[in-house]
Amino acid sequence: MKTSPLKTMEFPMVLLRLVDRFLHQFLANSCYKAVMKVKHHGFFLKNPFITKISHQFPLYPSVVKCNLHGRKSQTLVCDIHGGLLRNRSFFPYFMLVAFEGGSIFRALLLLLSCPFLYILNCELKMRVMIFITFCGLKSKDMESVSRAVLPKFYLENLNLHAYEVLASTGAKVVFTTVPRVMVEGFLKEYLTVDSVIGTELHTIGQYFTGLVSDAGLLVKHRALEEFFGDTSPDIGMGTSSFDDHTLISLCKEAYVISKEDAKCNTRPEEMTRKKYPKPLVFHDGRLAFLPTPSATLSLFMWLPVGIILSIFRIFVGVCLPFKLAIFLGCFSGINLRVKGLAPNISPNGKGVLYVCTHRTLLDPVFLSISLGKSLTAVTYSLSKMSEILAPIKTVRLTRDRKQDGETMQKLLSEGDLIVCPEGTTCREPYLLRFSSLFAQLADDIVPVAMNTCVTMFYGTTARGFKCLDPIFFLMNPRPSYSVQILGKLPKELTCAGGKSCCEVANYMQKELADVLGFECTTLTRKDKYLMLAGNEGVIEGKIKKP
Repeated sequence: MKTSPLKTMEFPMVLLRLVDRFLHQFLANSCYKAVMKVKHHGFFLKNPFITKISHQFPLYPSVVKCNLHGRKSQTLVCDIHGGLLRNRSFFPYFMLVAFEGGSIFRALLLLLSCPFLYILNCELKMRVMIFITFCGLKSKDMESVSRAVLPKFYLENLNLHAYEVLASTGAKVVFTTVPRVMVEGFLKEYLTVDSVIGTELHTIGQYFTGLVSDAGLLVKHRALEEFFGDTSPDIGMGTSSFDDHTLISLCKEAYVISKEDAKCNTRPEEMTRKKYPKPLVFHDGRLAFLPTPSATLSLFMWLPVGIILSIFRIFVGVCLPFKLAIFLGCFSGINLRVKGLAPNISPNGKGVLYVCTHRTLLDPVFLSISLGKSLTAVTYSLSKMSEILAPIKTVRLTRDRKQDGETMQKLLSEGDLIVCPEGTTCREPYLLRFSSLFAQLADDIVPVAMNTCVTMFYGTTARGFKCLDPIFFLMNPRPSYSVQILGKLPKELTCAGGKSCCEVANYMQKELADVLGFECTTLTRKDKYLMLAGNEGVIEGKIKKP
């Protein structure tokens, strides 16, 4: 019986397929895993001998070795990403734009994209973050976030060494791959940068499309060549990345900001508030922390608990007696510190005027709970929800000096009164100018120094929904309130003792600032709203202008 030629060839073909599968599946995958292991463990880069050589012979000197004298006539170029800022990841700043300028759902989508972002290269990662953050975002919302929210976080993460070099030069130009609209306002307003060249975004009308312009993401060294032409900048400052090395190699002098340089000025004494290039008095936004991926994940995990906790705390403050409210409030995590005693009852039958620093809308509530008695608070603008939920009596003022004075005189004849002469809240350690109206109303004046501390949400806003202010404050895991009741103002320091109402107001501001360790300013409510919201904080037709 003869064997068919096809059957004779069948066995070798099967054998070849098995060998091919073995080589592809086993050897190829094994080699691939070995290569990836070497890459991830950084065998070559972490070789002690090679690392030692790279540290001994750096390509460019460290930025800490840059001589700062005689630089006023020179030009500096750098990048904000990884250069001027210690935090080399720009994800938190995209998250701030998504959360504060967009919505909580946009922020959640950006957070969910994190695992996907980790496997992308730098260019694709930047494009994806830009699309999620900016698609459908109003340009005016971005401008508001750039003006009122981002500067605080930029200043807190400013690299001290890099800033000192920047401040020592005359002309400053920043080239960055991040969207120009995210950094230009801060760089020009706080760091006096002359020109900011960054990635431009595509818009339709007043909305961002989430796409970059036709020019694409900015290539820094090409942008430098186009900007300066044949002239070389005097100083270049950047990280040890290839892109930054290409950028600073076009400069006459080049300095590198290493990770060690960034870490060494994370100590509080290195970059204090006093060293800020410009005082940060006002800022807006709800988030009180830098939203890194891990911190943002913690935020979303806490939200359901925080909402329930806030409702419980509001119920306790509104429905229960003051002593029980203090006990259950502290049990829920509120840290209330009270110093000082309530003054004696005035012999003339009029109420005591409590003059408080203004940190949140809850100042009168916490003072009333601390004293254990119901007081009356006067306010300039209060939402209907806050009025309904307030456990104490609240009365609106009109900003008409004569009418408001008559209203407060009447309330003082009925009992004790709380007033916040600043007229608006301030988050930072500054006191705004005190209105002198309160000084001419009463002789029994008691200053009260109030301060707050939060870790997750701010309980004030200039651009958002004010009705949510108490809710956001009480959503913090452990919000802190400090109430320090000072002694009654001596008669010789009041208007009854011959002082003018302006002298009394200025003295009161200074005394409270000294107790809190704050700084006095001449800024007003109008200054705050012009800076944060672009208006005077007055709703036409509802509140009468003075």
